[in-house]
Amino acid sequence: MALTGRTALIAALGALLVGLLLPHWLGLLAVEIPLLLAILYDLARAAPVHQLVFTRSGDTSVRLGEHVNASLIVTNPSRRTLHADLRDAWPPSSWPASGEATPGRHQLHIASGERQRITTTLHPTRRGDRRAERITVRSYGPLRLAARQGHHDVPWTIRVLPAFASRKHLPGKLARLRELDGRTSILTRGEGTEFDSLREYVPGDDTRSIDWRATARQSAVAVRTWRPERDRRVLLVLDTGRTSAGRVGDIPRLDVSMDAALLLGALASRAGDRVDLLAYDRKPRATVNGRTAHQVLPALVDAMAPLEPALLESDARGISTAALRIAPHRSLLVLLTGLDAAPVEEGLLPVLPLLTQRHTVVVAAISDPRIQEMADARGTVDAVYEAAAASQAQAERQHTAERLRRHGVIVVDALPADLAPTLADTYLALKAAGKL
Repeated sequence: MALTGRTALIAALGALLVGLLLPHWLGLLAVEIPLLLAILYDLARAAPVHQLVFTRSGDTSVRLGEHVNASLIVTNPSRRTLHADLRDAWPPSSWPASGEATPGRHQLHIASGERQRITTTLHPTRRGDRRAERITVRSYGPLRLAARQGHHDVPWTIRVLPAFASRKHLPGKLARLRELDGRTSILTRGEGTEFDSLREYVPGDDTRSIDWRATARQSAVAVRTWRPERDRRVLLVLDTGRTSAGRVGDIPRLDVSMDAALLLGALASRAGDRVDLLAYDRKPRATVNGRTAHQVLPALVDAMAPLEPALLESDARGISTAALRIAPHRSLLVLLTGLDAAPVEEGLLPVLPLLTQRHTVVVAAISDPRIQEMADARGTVDAVYEAAAASQAQAERQHTAERLRRHGVIVVDALPADLAPTLADTYLALKAAGKL
């Protein structure tokens, strides 16, 4: 049971009248007994809450930053008309902090035996699964002095997928891929290692590409054209350890790494390569293995959605073992991690020989734009000290990258907005050079 503000106001006015006109307990009874009877009547006439039937429907997934509607059908099987307030409770991250003051609250007016559909619009601010909490209903009587209140558990889950903001770069990268494949008028000469077709020689072609046997069978000189290798393996490794929990601007590092992995995964699957995923810190957090080209991107997005950084140091040897188990044959191994000196020197460098002797290894890291701003700052004593500290951090980062390169690793170190397209360009360059 719940009493409304109207009841409190009437009780206060009644007490005031008793105090002024009839300051005696008889006067108090004369005011409060009718009020109590009115409350009991209101409760008796209110539609019962426990008899209500709830059915959920709507979308089960949404990209981060977009809106999604969660529908709820409320059926009133009782003999009384329902006048109620309903609160559909979702986690706080289902709405922006500066959004609507009372999200998920609705007013119901449902006649006996009828139903009503209500819609709650969610705008999630974090990835992961958003599960609906309980539904609270407060059913009022005709006088709105008192209400019946109850709860119903009606489960529903909406998975918030990564935003994939870098998908705007995909058309341009695919165009470059078509150039490498020779499917446009721009032919790639002398690149790749898989034979594609024969065509007539034109001035400027590499004479080493002339096919003398084909030339002997026809009147024109024929040259071989090549295309980048297909059906190669690309293993995307997401480091979900403590370094991925840091933020660059308003975005977690892990989300930036996911965005870059999605663009590369979409591009590699279109190129005919097999794409796998491993998310790891001290144990595997997510894996995608053996999917077809059409299944890769949805599988990657779904596997990445619930990932959260673990606030502990990643086990580089465990990552290496898991990666070699998933990709036992020669592959392109893309490790999205940090370039902090201590984790790289103590964890990654000792296991690199196990990886580089079998795979082409790319380490992709996110550089903090704030560090560059600090390095460029001048004008005050504090700014000079900050610039010195930022310059030292940049020097350590460059030294770490050079140590990785000396071990045969390709290092991609870019700002958050540039990491995804730069990593995709690195993949296309390796494809064009026949190094996959």
